[in-house]
Amino acid sequence: MTGHAPPAVRPVITGIGVLSAAGTGLDALAEAAAHGKAAFGPVTRFDVSARRTTRAALLPEPVPLADAVLAAVDQACRQARLPAAGNPGLPVLLALHSDLRTRAVTDAVAAGATAAWGTAGVTRVYTGACVAAGTAVADAAALVAAGRHPRVLVAAGHLVEPGVFAAFDAGRALARDGELRPFSAGRTGTLLGDAAAAVLVEAEPDAGRRGAPVLARLAGWGRAGDAHHVCRPEPDGAGAVRAVGAALARAGLAPAEIGYVNANGTGSPLADRAEASALRRVFGRHAERLPVSSSKAVHGHALEASALLELAVTVAALRDGRLPVNAGWLGPDPDVGLDLVLDGPRTARPRYALTLNSAFGGANTALLVAAR
Repeated sequence: MTGHAPPAVRPVITGIGVLSAAGTGLDALAEAAAHGKAAFGPVTRFDVSARRTTRAALLPEPVPLADAVLAAVDQACRQARLPAAGNPGLPVLLALHSDLRTRAVTDAVAAGATAAWGTAGVTRVYTGACVAAGTAVADAAALVAAGRHPRVLVAAGHLVEPGVFAAFDAGRALARDGELRPFSAGRTGTLLGDAAAAVLVEAEPDAGRRGAPVLARLAGWGRAGDAHHVCRPEPDGAGAVRAVGAALARAGLAPAEIGYVNANGTGSPLADRAEASALRRVFGRHAERLPVSSSKAVHGHALEASALLELAVTVAALRDGRLPVNAGWLGPDPDVGLDLVLDGPRTARPRYALTLNSAFGGANTALLVAAR
């Protein structure tokens, strides 16, 4: 496969597993996102009395990270009707935060996935901040499309913990008013969230032979970097423009064919403005009627797991015909100029949707999803 031509073998999604602050399973997350039911509350698992911000989106019940990831893996594999303990060639791509426990969590996930589902273990770990899971999905799709594997399991996890929370708070990246307000006037930053998610990506013919349910198709994917600044986005969103352009080219689609965007939308004044600029540059006049929202306003920013969680939301939106609400809205920002989904879930049946993620350092990923 060369360039950005449409793949000869089409990668599809046959299983999705999710644990989020909205609850267990994709349906709980989809319902919260569709109605803009934000899951933020006081942080109680560690002391935040000295922090400017004291809220996050936490799992209803505390659970070790490896256990949370394995629970999501179990959901995804069961939904995909994967035979238990019979998948010796199935690679696992895992997105995690890089810290002193990354190796231990990786080993636990590898052992658990192999014991329960007979996988080949964790073959690659992604620690590329907020695009880690998006990069893993793009790699999985490329591996399947190139015929190197009939299926690839992608998993990711992030739990809100004292060190990262303190770093984001000290850097004034967290919302001072305790609400995540993507693209809104008066937005003051992001809020962190717990998440574990897993997605099984398969070659469409193999999924058909297995009788596996096809939830959606990964029509295109793109990655690009702008290297503008260590933490500030390039103001015109040039990196995101290139990532989306690559995804569209790989899918063989024109911008006007996209019917919904689940934006990165962190609630950062600068990042949201840059992303809005990127979307206007890519979609031109179509941006005036292209529905956009950021589901982070409901489930929080799950860092390395964000892209996988938001991919799940996007698949559910196509499945249910309900576009998620851009929650936390206070009023229009004249520098945004997007068709935001604001008043309850918007009923629509788009054929294609885009989900975007960006990270410190100027990394960007774009995943283009087609309804089944």
